[in-house]
Amino acid sequence: MIVQRRVVTAVLAATALLLTAGCSSGSGGSPDGRGSTTSPGAAASSARATESAAPAKGSVKVLRTVAEGLKSPWGLAPLPDGGLLVSSRDEGTIVRIDEKTGRKTELGNVSGVSPAGEGGLLGIALSPDYASDHMIYAYFTSASDNRIVRMLYDTRKPAGEQLGAPDTIFKGIPKGIIHNGGRIAFGPDGMLYAGTGESGNRGLAQDKKSLGGKILRLTPEGEPAPGNPFPGSPVYSYGHRNVQGLAWDSRQRLFASEFGQDTWDELNAIRPGGNYGWPDAEGRSSNPGFQNPIAQWHTDDASPSGIAYVDGVVWMAALKGRRLWRIPLQGTEASAAPQAFLTGEYGRLRTVVAAGGDKVWLVTSNTDGRGTPRKGDDRVLEVEVK
Repeated sequence: MIVQRRVVTAVLAATALLLTAGCSSGSGGSPDGRGSTTSPGAAASSARATESAAPAKGSVKVLRTVAEGLKSPWGLAPLPDGGLLVSSRDEGTIVRIDEKTGRKTELGNVSGVSPAGEGGLLGIALSPDYASDHMIYAYFTSASDNRIVRMLYDTRKPAGEQLGAPDTIFKGIPKGIIHNGGRIAFGPDGMLYAGTGESGNRGLAQDKKSLGGKILRLTPEGEPAPGNPFPGSPVYSYGHRNVQGLAWDSRQRLFASEFGQDTWDELNAIRPGGNYGWPDAEGRSSNPGFQNPIAQWHTDDASPSGIAYVDGVVWMAALKGRRLWRIPLQGTEASAAPQAFLTGEYGRLRTVVAAGGDKVWLVTSNTDGRGTPRKGDDRVLEVEVK
């Protein structure tokens, strides 16, 4: 059975790699945040012509506050049987939220977390086999590095004692006071993807032997995934400054959000082996060796974190920009100018996760040391998006 499962996994991985390789890069936007496109090849152009564009304009409606009083929330993972898991960057804990009542139950502390600056307990994800193995994956900053662990979640134990000891599956990702990356997600191929930062050391982003400033692609056991663009390496794409969001469309194509420095933040369509330019390029570049972003924003308007894909649209949470961006797509290009919603209404926005149908879960981030906390912060919102 193990051999059979590995064969199936390898086939799925190779299929997903071919699908993702069909992504073409878009170009950056103008100063008003409008996305534009580069000249695609004939095959890519023909493929996109068969895809309809998402409506240029949309809407957002906050339906309710699901829970409040959270401390430095970062990652969110919906449970298949109901409930939301939320990680606390600075507390190093994971809580379960009853999405109907807002009741919070602490699962426990993740041992080994060493929070400082932008580091701490960051992204979380459920195992692809969660129904049978009840494993939670987490990306966190330790005393020596950033690493990925997995832990057994045992609901039969008392609150505060439900997390098993972390099993480190991958380590050695550079850490820093800034740019620790931290978003993890299992892709449609069953592989684990992780967005990393260059930890303030710019040169790491272009060094394909470094784990900093990359998107990594791993097996659930933490090995380089089959079909990766650089044989034997976990590196899937490089030239990133600080990847904060990961999401796939209905055709299994990967998108990622990324912090710029002083000029341009980015939303990118990810190509296996693609070079996204940092530190030689920030935003759109004329260098043909770099992949250009689908859309770009001034850093005051974005500082993007989590993203979610819903019905042809990428929704992007903005920290410094304190708003939720809507980016309509046609294939792997923006089909119209991005729209901003909720500007300033809920402060800094950290994470957005698809909640099924036309809804998303949205997590605020006003207790992270950079926001302005208000009564009830931080919170999880249920939001209708169109």
